[in-house]
Amino acid sequence: MKQRTLGDGLTVSAIGLGAMGMNAFYGPSDEKESIATLRHALDIGVTFIDTAEAYGPFENEKLIGRALGDRRDEVTIATKASSETDDDGTVHGRNGTPEYIRRAADRSLRHLGVDVIDLYYLHRADPAVPIEESVGALRDLVLAGKVRHIGLSEVAAPTIRRAHAVHPLAAVQSEFSLFARDVLHNDEKATMDELGIGLVAFSPLGRGVLTEGVRSLDDLAPDDARRGLPRFQPDAFAANQRLVSRVEEIAAERGATVPQIALAWLMAEGAVPIPGTRRRSRLDENAAAAGIELSAEERARLVDAVPAGEVVGSRDGIGAGVGVDR
Repeated sequence: MKQRTLGDGLTVSAIGLGAMGMNAFYGPSDEKESIATLRHALDIGVTFIDTAEAYGPFENEKLIGRALGDRRDEVTIATKASSETDDDGTVHGRNGTPEYIRRAADRSLRHLGVDVIDLYYLHRADPAVPIEESVGALRDLVLAGKVRHIGLSEVAAPTIRRAHAVHPLAAVQSEFSLFARDVLHNDEKATMDELGIGLVAFSPLGRGVLTEGVRSLDDLAPDDARRGLPRFQPDAFAANQRLVSRVEEIAAERGATVPQIALAWLMAEGAVPIPGTRRRSRLDENAAAAGIELSAEERARLVDAVPAGEVVGSRDGIGAGVGVDR
C-alpha cells in the first residue's frame, strides 16, 4: 500500500478505513466479520483506521480496541470528539470546551485500549466556544503525550487558519467525493495546501451511491439511516444513479469498478479517502484503487460526468453536520 503524508509529519496509508458503519447508522452488522475486516485491513496495508466517540456512542471505539489491541504498532488510529456524551451514552449536543475535550480524550483512550491516540479530531466546531480554546485543549493533549497529532472536521477556511495558528493541524476531514466537491471551490482545499495540512475525505463513495452495494433503495436495511437523507429519496436516488452510470462507463474503460475509479480520482486530487465497509471483499476492492493512476483527461471526464448542478438532493444528514461557519 502506498503511503501519504498529511500534515505535521503524519504518514498514513494512501487509503484508510472508515469504521463507522460497522456498528452504527447503517442497519444490522456482524461483529465477527467486522473484526475480520479490521484485521484484514492491516494485513493488506490499510493501516489508517477512522472512528469517533459518537459512533455507537463508544461502541465503535470499543470494537476497534477488541479487534486490534494486539496489533497496536501496525495501526494509525484516528478518533474524534465534540458532541457531549455521558458515560451512559446520552448525547447532549456539541461541546468544544477544553474540559469536555480532555474528558472525552481520556475516555477514548480507555475504550480503544491504547496509551496514545495517533490523530484526534474536533468532530464539529462548537459555535459557543472560540476555536482557539478548543484547539488549545487539543494542543495540551499533545503536550501531555495523550495525542500525537490533531485535526478538525467540516470547518471553513478562516477557521482552519485560526486553528492552525494555535497548533499545527495534521488533517482536516471533510466530505469529499465526485458527488460532493465543495472543498475544491470554497477555499478549504487551497487553504490546506497552503498551510501543509492533509485532507481526509469521508463518505468518499457518496455514502454508498458510488458502489455496487447500493444500486436500489431496496438494498438498504429498513433501519438504515440513509433512508432519511435527501439523496436517498426515490426521485433523487434514481436521478443520481444515472450519473453513476456515466462513471461506470469510464471505470469500465480502465478495467476498474466504480468505487475504484472514484477513489482514484480523490487520491489524484490530493486527498486520503477513508471509505467505510464491513466486509473483506469490499475492502480488497477499495484498496486496489491505490494502484490506479488517472490521467488529467480521465480526471476531467469524471468531473464532467457528474456535474454539480445535476446532483439531486443535499448531502446533509449522517456525518454531514453542517459546520457553524460553512
